[in-house]
Amino acid sequence: MSTLMNLYRKCLEFPLSFLVKNSPIPHNPIEELQLDTAQPIVYVLPYTSQTDFVVFRNNCLHVGLPDPLVENEINGKMLPRYVFLDEGRQFFKSKGAKKETETIFYNYLELHRTLAELDVQVIPVSVLWGRSPGREDKGLPNLRLLNGVQKTIAAIWFGRDTFVRFSQAVSMRYMVENHGADERISQKLARIAKIHFARQRISATGPRLPNRQAMFNKLLQLPVVLQAIEDEAKAKKLTPEKARKEAEKILQEIAADTNHTSLRMADRFLRWLWNKLYQGIEVENADRVRKLALEGHEIVYVPCHRSHIDYLLLSYVLYHQGLVPPHIAAGINLNFWPAGPLFRSWGAFFIRRTFKGNRLYSTLFREYLAELFHRGYSVEYFIEGGRSRTGRLLTPKTGMMSMTLQALQQSQTRPISIVPVYVGYEHVIEVDTYAKELRGAEKEKENAGLVLRVIKKLRNLGKGFVNFGEPITLATYLNQHYPEWKEETEERPAWFNKAVDAVSHQVMININKAAAVNAMNLTGTALLSSRQRALSREQLLEQLGSYQQFLQNVSYSEDVILPNETPEEMLEHVLSLDRVGVLIEKDNFGELVRLERNSAVLMTYYRNNIQHLFVLPSLVASLILHYEAIQKDLVVDAVTKIYPFLKAELFLHIPLEQIQEKIERIIAEFQRQQLIQCYENMLSIHRPRVRGLQLWASAVREILQRYTITINILQNHPEIGRAVLEKESQSVAQRLAVLHGINAPEFFDRAVFSTFINNLKDNGYFNEAGNGDVNKLKELSDILDHMISAEILLTIKGAIDKADEEAFAESVTDKAEGNE
Repeated sequence: MSTLMNLYRKCLEFPLSFLVKNSPIPHNPIEELQLDTAQPIVYVLPYTSQTDFVVFRNNCLHVGLPDPLVENEINGKMLPRYVFLDEGRQFFKSKGAKKETETIFYNYLELHRTLAELDVQVIPVSVLWGRSPGREDKGLPNLRLLNGVQKTIAAIWFGRDTFVRFSQAVSMRYMVENHGADERISQKLARIAKIHFARQRISATGPRLPNRQAMFNKLLQLPVVLQAIEDEAKAKKLTPEKARKEAEKILQEIAADTNHTSLRMADRFLRWLWNKLYQGIEVENADRVRKLALEGHEIVYVPCHRSHIDYLLLSYVLYHQGLVPPHIAAGINLNFWPAGPLFRSWGAFFIRRTFKGNRLYSTLFREYLAELFHRGYSVEYFIEGGRSRTGRLLTPKTGMMSMTLQALQQSQTRPISIVPVYVGYEHVIEVDTYAKELRGAEKEKENAGLVLRVIKKLRNLGKGFVNFGEPITLATYLNQHYPEWKEETEERPAWFNKAVDAVSHQVMININKAAAVNAMNLTGTALLSSRQRALSREQLLEQLGSYQQFLQNVSYSEDVILPNETPEEMLEHVLSLDRVGVLIEKDNFGELVRLERNSAVLMTYYRNNIQHLFVLPSLVASLILHYEAIQKDLVVDAVTKIYPFLKAELFLHIPLEQIQEKIERIIAEFQRQQLIQCYENMLSIHRPRVRGLQLWASAVREILQRYTITINILQNHPEIGRAVLEKESQSVAQRLAVLHGINAPEFFDRAVFSTFINNLKDNGYFNEAGNGDVNKLKELSDILDHMISAEILLTIKGAIDKADEEAFAESVTDKAEGNE
């Protein structure tokens, strides 16, 4: 029998090797699932299928896992390395596990009684032929138990769309120590495996796709929607029929029309696109999302927004991680032909930029989103509202988060988990466009011509990065911070808006905790730290090594992705990329690495992607550099005063009460790298390495200059109104940027000044009358003035002295009259 079976499998191997590609999930199961290959492994497959077995075995060998056909030898006893849970395709389908499987489990459990060092790892494995969930009006697709002919058709049709899913191993040692080793436990182990496979299928395919019109009819019958339609009819003097038609038109504009065939075609196109654009897509921490999906969570993906590519990249990555591509909230500006219908078929639903003044639209959108949650569809939205033109995270727009929390309140049965996602690139397609917009050009409206021009620019863009941050399970978060959230109330409770803001802010913090550091943003950070945007090759390599060692030894968070390449390899990689503006020049003393002037603005984009990782060590370096010798206690005091503003602006995660410990670690690493010298409580520069310390200090230079501008204006005019303070701060910053060649686009961004002024208020730098607290401002000003060069400080003070005094006087008058 075994000889015939082996022959049959051999016959299957040849055609399947052409029809089915190796697609293991995760891609490196030994590392990602933390498997111990020194211990025996037992694979559990859901049902008997020789075709599935051949595909599964090929994937095992491909990723370096033990061959399932080779039995485990334990204490002289030979036991199978794989089992099937049930018989598979047969006339009378078995409801329980195969008795043979339970016996094998029992034999393994028995061995654990006598062998204390034994820990057999049970790994559930399933082969997913196709990922279509089916439609509500057409029943479920028959992709589980297929006969021979059906499996042949599936191999031909779905062969390139087949995935082998390796799940987290179950420790038999744990089972024995906590539950015993009798027959009952072996039966329980088999039952748990069957439940796991059922959940795994749902996590891979998702719920059935809706009948779109039936969903619309359901939404239009909701009491809150009927009331909104009635109000619309009264307000615009429409008949009830016309108001209902308007509501249907809005739903048609909003709703996705997901088509699985279109998704499969998109997969083929995107695979070609990524190979054309990028040298690889690095994905980290996808196991977090797979775990949530298996546990039945409603998943809301909240990525940062750097490029239009974000929409496509995240869906592609999720699909190849064995998860369901989400329904995506896309701006209505993308609803143009032919992109709009395509995006809609891939799961996009469209959202207007503003709901203001349109109650019918806002009601329908909110109820549509709640219906997606209720049906179990994963959702994706960009909390920043639009793409970041500066490379930094933007202040979150809380509308979608507010609707998410409302859905949780409305008897949502499944737990809702927010998954922050860091999406990063070594080169962004639109970065040239961003530079033009930051120089004052109008934003070009998305259209087919723009898409074609972008496609013509396809080139070597380096690597892409997708890192899934620490999830936030909403119910758990609210229980910890707002325990009153479960209390039912007709009106919006006081805690609601605070919770929306807090969750949104935490999402941004978790995105930054999952940053991806790469060769491009490290090189950009080093070159922009030099005023001439040029360094000798030796100095640049030394600084890249310094950054790399610091991030390894004083990690920002466990989720940050760090490059494994040497500094030399990183520099060569950047030089190999197209149109990055990094040049090599030679003189009598060696090679210089220079950043073209026109590329400086573009490079600040990539530097800003990781600026939050370096801002705190840069602040410490700046204090030591400008004082030359300073007591450690004074460094801690100065950083403690400035840190709250950096924390709010850059979404830093370290609590203020832990800042001293972090400073101690930074100082220890700077000392280890010989950038500074430490004598008991005294810190001083180490002159042979002062250039490296200068480069470290430069990362925070422009932020401190901005703070100095606003603080000096407030000191001179403590009664100035907020709007004028923002405007004058921006004007002085623009003058400073021109006079001193500051290329950072966010340097004179009014929104950044607004954030700083908000935080001055939150930290007590304004008195009860709303005027600047001169004494507290002076304390902060004394610290900042020491870290700003005399040349810059003179420019700032001179610009403020020349500012229009009438504007300040007018501001004070308006403020007194309550018109601010």
